[in-house]
Amino acid sequence: MGKLTRRECLQSGGLAVAASLSSPLFAFAKSGAQGEAPDLIVVNGRVYTVDDTLPKAEAFAVKHGRFVAVGSSKHIRSLAGNKTEIIDADGMTVTPGFIDAHTHPASAGVSELRKVNCDLRSIAEIKKAIAERVKKTPKGRWVKGFKYDDTKLREGRPLSRKDLDEVAKEHPVEILHRGGHTAIYNTFAFKAAGISKETPDPPGGQFGRDKNGELTGFVAEKARQVFAKIAPEPEITRRDRRQGVVVVSKLMSAAGLTSVHDAHTSEDFFVAYQDAREAGELYFRVYAMVSTELFASLKKARLRTGFGDDWLRIGGLKLFADGSCNERTMRMSTPYADRPNYFGILTMSQKELNETIEDAHWHQFQVGVHANGDVAIDMVLKAYERALKIRPHPDPRFRIEHCTLVNPGLLKRIAALGVIPTPFYTYVHFHGNKWAAYGKEKLQWMFAHRSFLDYKIRVAGASDYVPGPFEPLMAIQSMVTRKDFEGRVWGPKQKITVGEALRICTLHGAYASFEEKSKGSITPGKLADFVILAKDPHEVEPDRIKEIAVMRTVIGGKTVHSQMK
Repeated sequence: MGKLTRRECLQSGGLAVAASLSSPLFAFAKSGAQGEAPDLIVVNGRVYTVDDTLPKAEAFAVKHGRFVAVGSSKHIRSLAGNKTEIIDADGMTVTPGFIDAHTHPASAGVSELRKVNCDLRSIAEIKKAIAERVKKTPKGRWVKGFKYDDTKLREGRPLSRKDLDEVAKEHPVEILHRGGHTAIYNTFAFKAAGISKETPDPPGGQFGRDKNGELTGFVAEKARQVFAKIAPEPEITRRDRRQGVVVVSKLMSAAGLTSVHDAHTSEDFFVAYQDAREAGELYFRVYAMVSTELFASLKKARLRTGFGDDWLRIGGLKLFADGSCNERTMRMSTPYADRPNYFGILTMSQKELNETIEDAHWHQFQVGVHANGDVAIDMVLKAYERALKIRPHPDPRFRIEHCTLVNPGLLKRIAALGVIPTPFYTYVHFHGNKWAAYGKEKLQWMFAHRSFLDYKIRVAGASDYVPGPFEPLMAIQSMVTRKDFEGRVWGPKQKITVGEALRICTLHGAYASFEEKSKGSITPGKLADFVILAKDPHEVEPDRIKEIAVMRTVIGGKTVHSQMK
């Protein structure tokens, strides 16, 4: 094959190559040397590259786990050797692998294995599930559930302490809300922890009480810490944690996720990722946003953000400034629509934020702070502004995890600092029943993907799984339509296009972890992470984007999930 002219490239739909048309790929393609042919080619696809140099193509080639050429099916097919794997996309849509920039897969994996799944639609069903686990659990031992969601119960009220007492009188019970910041406990657990209706709320926490001052069972934020040592739990072994990673990485890769940012990685879970990888059972790439405990160990070893490889890399330090938007505890400057005297919960003071962020920044760690409400976001920005005055840095890529409720003033400061927000991207659709608590005006500024893009802010996509579903196609639908399950539209001015949503779910996610030069688009030289979709999300009915099947997920040129024949 002769070297292509620029005119031929343009006529054929383009053929982008990392360096130029004199790249090694063209040299070996011309010579026909079998050992130099691509390992894999994909042809006859509708390829959305998320690369502005060549936004759309038909085909691409992969060698040693990286894209080496992108262009027309005719030209890419001509590069194949006898041993080249050929995937015929048959007109289906191909995109870069999706990146979830804020999720909790390792802890979710253990929960999937050990806890009672309370993603149920009635209190009666939850009680039945807990009663079954109680029968199998020795008296005095914990029974724990997760994925509980008070807004999805047919009874129209939240689970209570008394509900749990009916099925568990001799076991402490904790039912963790899907949001992860609140839980419901039974009377046995309260008594074992020494908590009564006279117990005051601790700083940064809350015990729910009814109109008579009696404990309802609801416990928020730091108040949950009192239950940590009241009863022994079955040991979670190293093998359990590894197996949890295997289970959840399979689930996520089947949804099209090829990279995740674990937004609070402990030492044990970092080991679990390593163990799964060494066993050949890690089905996504991991950027580990570390806990304060792991940060202390890494800092002592003089390691910093970026250490690792393409499969497992040390990310930034993860901190928490306020409560949850899912559970209606985030700290805002104005009250909740359904609670006129309630403004939410702060979990760190300005002084704590300033000192912790300064320390991490000084030790060359990226920082990502959980901040949902406008008050918390303002506090985090003040701490970031202070840190950069003390130690200027050209590209710190500070992050605000969730960054839920913004306003023009906050947006200007976020843009000026180059801060990366990671707002929930499946929440509008999945958690619609919660948004009435905030009111329609606030929803115009919540999960503000349109505003972030308009302010030239590189907003990244994030599920926060378990709190939100992790499916990227649901996320695209949610961002594009702003509709919940019942068809209600929340904050319509924040709608974005499918193309913009695709960029958020790919290239922007890579940027949030300093990896935009190695992933996030189908570009020669980058890691060959991509997905094949049964239909084009640009062309289906927007309300059905989440129904599109993920036909194949490929990481580094290797298929990790496939429904294709």
